[in-house]
Amino acid sequence: MKKVHIFILKSYLGPLVMTFFISMFILVMQFLWRYVDDLVGKGLEWHVLTELLFYASLQVVPMALPLAILLASLMTFGNLGENYELTALKSAGISLIRIMMPLIILTVLTAFGAYKFTNNVLPVANLKLVSILHGVKETRLELDIKENVFYQGVDDFSIKVKKKNPQKNMLYDVMIYDHRDRKARNSNVTLADSGRLMMSNDKKFLKLTLYNGVRYDEKIGLQDQKPNAEEGLFRTDHFKQQTAIIPLKGFDFSKTDENLFKNSDRMKNLKQIINDLDSLNTEKSKFIDNLRLRSKSFYFSQIPISRSKPGKKTNKPDRLSMIDSSRVVNADSLFLTFSDNQKQVIMEMAMQKARSTKQTIDERLRFIEQKDRTIRRHKMEMHRKFTLPFACLIFFFIGAPLGAIIRKGGLGMPVVISVLFFVAYYIIDTMGAKLAREGVWLVYQGMWLSSIVLLPLGIFLTYKSATDSAIMNADAYTIFFQKLKAKFSRKKKRNIRD
Repeated sequence: MKKVHIFILKSYLGPLVMTFFISMFILVMQFLWRYVDDLVGKGLEWHVLTELLFYASLQVVPMALPLAILLASLMTFGNLGENYELTALKSAGISLIRIMMPLIILTVLTAFGAYKFTNNVLPVANLKLVSILHGVKETRLELDIKENVFYQGVDDFSIKVKKKNPQKNMLYDVMIYDHRDRKARNSNVTLADSGRLMMSNDKKFLKLTLYNGVRYDEKIGLQDQKPNAEEGLFRTDHFKQQTAIIPLKGFDFSKTDENLFKNSDRMKNLKQIINDLDSLNTEKSKFIDNLRLRSKSFYFSQIPISRSKPGKKTNKPDRLSMIDSSRVVNADSLFLTFSDNQKQVIMEMAMQKARSTKQTIDERLRFIEQKDRTIRRHKMEMHRKFTLPFACLIFFFIGAPLGAIIRKGGLGMPVVISVLFFVAYYIIDTMGAKLAREGVWLVYQGMWLSSIVLLPLGIFLTYKSATDSAIMNADAYTIFFQKLKAKFSRKKKRNIRD
């Protein structure tokens, strides 16, 4: 029996490794396609791209591993069934569950490793990847000056050339506008027959050497001279060679500080998520308790409106001050005792108070909703650390019995079936995650929706395969429909005779 188990393991491990790396490659290419606009033309060094691809590969493991297990189990048991090796093992009295046992143990160990990966490795990979991607997005494109087009890539300068020679790094008929003086825009212009443009190795400075040119400055003395004075308003400098060092910002790549993203739910392990959930729930509860205490202390301020006429002194107390706070007062009756002007003042004050109260309530509700969203995202990430290992088990119990039923190996039919199942799983999982994120469903309901849908299918296929069901046999369905057709034909003839 050990030889059989070793044979099954060898037949499974090869397709598993192959399909895993194929899935990783496809998903990483999808990642690059998504961020191609941010990567092209940045002049990133090879070690930055290598680090980016490495962390991107780690990030797609949760999607690649279940797909690889599904495809490898389908291929393995499809090959065993196609070569009648599975039939020989069953004829020897070995059940399908016993044949699958070494792979079940391997899948359980793989699921445990997947949990460790999502809990310990994936948060660090997400943090590193986000830091690199943010740095790449903040990096400017490489210096690429086109002919007859003003180049705005250098801060405070506009550069235009009529012709350039990339081999010699020469520019011809150069025009440069200096915009460092915001108040006198386009007042400083430099024209040159040719020039050479060089960027420092660290991409922090631009060395621009111009030949046979002239510099026009129209703002010299513009602020100090009198309105009618014309002296000192213009300046022209001719030169045979002029070198300028222009500081550059944003052309060199630098990682963004990782501390900016550490508070995100994707960057935390299970222990950190549980601790942060306790803190978030405590903070939310304290805020709600304080809100309840404030709501109990709300009262309408007394409106000091005198019933006496203007300019006439009276010793009579105010009508509102005569009201005993312990008695129940009919507000409508009290309101009708005031004059029209007093009623208008009361209404305006009430409207102002209502608007202020509504604005305060809306702000507090937004704070509570924000806390709820943060709590839901942390709970989703906590459940996601367990849904991946469980998905590995479900896909194995779908792929292995299905491969034994269809008895087709290779990369043909198994690939088609695996892609269909994985797309269905991904759609259901995305829909459940969206419902959980928006608070329509409870978090555990949305996060475990895909597993709940596919688990009965895995149990059904395992049962049908263990009982040698002909569920995927086309001949069985043909015979069934022929019997059904014959039954209806006999019934029709019987009705004709009657």
